[in-house]
Amino acid sequence: MIHIKRLEDGLPIFKALGSDIRMNIIRLLRENKEMSMNELAVALGVTNGALTSHVRMLEEAGIIVVLLERNAHANRKMCRIKDTQILFDIEEEDDNAKNQIYDTEIRIGHYSDYEIYPTCGIATEKSIVGEVDDSRYFAHADRVNAEILWFGRGYVEYMIPNLLPDATKIEKITMSFEISSEAPGSNSDWPSDISFLLNGVNIGTWTSAGDFADVRGIFTPSWWLDNWNQYGVLKMLTINKKGTFVDGLKISDVNITQFNLNYRSDIRFRMQVFEDAEHVGGLTLFGKHFGNYNQDIKVHITYSQM
Repeated sequence: MIHIKRLEDGLPIFKALGSDIRMNIIRLLRENKEMSMNELAVALGVTNGALTSHVRMLEEAGIIVVLLERNAHANRKMCRIKDTQILFDIEEEDDNAKNQIYDTEIRIGHYSDYEIYPTCGIATEKSIVGEVDDSRYFAHADRVNAEILWFGRGYVEYMIPNLLPDATKIEKITMSFEISSEAPGSNSDWPSDISFLLNGVNIGTWTSAGDFADVRGIFTPSWWLDNWNQYGVLKMLTINKKGTFVDGLKISDVNITQFNLNYRSDIRFRMQVFEDAEHVGGLTLFGKHFGNYNQDIKVHITYSQM
């Protein structure tokens, strides 16, 4: 997901989308998941030289990614959609003037509490921690280095570091993370109702479409099995004075003022698949070295003076 907070920051996006050829490149990549430069040139009826500048503009805008694929005969450049959602979150200048920002990032394995049930597992960039489908390994010392975790139902909870200046209060919390369902093996049609809780309060539920392994994740390590969770979708969860939102779409009326959060507050964030949910399809979280996005759980807190 591309998150645009100021109109001027969106200029590369606007320029990249202002061409029929570039729009057709996006359409082809959405339909085919991945195509080489030669395949795109043939499909569009243009030369490789003419295609290069269009691909470069889409890559610089963060819309596609170009990977070098090596085989026994030659190297070729493969193109793949990087972000399929663009969110405009333009705040009024008056709000920006009085508010300040605190950013932090939480490693996937740095959860403070959990209760999970198989199918489940946890892995670092280099190996599985312990054995799959044995929830005891979620307490293993190596879990702090985890880059991916998954479970069929239950929850993981994170303590968000609160290092705000004295005498400040929280106006908005935004978090982004790569997430999917958890099916045995993988299944792109495997819905899961994933709920988000802040300090024990359910702030809303989002339904994941599936557990994806149709292509390898961009950052997924080579030792990982092809039919296991390869990548998720990047979601942005926001709770502000108007309610709770996922990618700008409201999922509940629970708002930030109900929590009275300030510089002394504990901030506990939980992702949970309830046993009685309509779709009990599990949860997978991807860190920097798995999936399609080079990040862990990013937290963006807007605060002001009390």
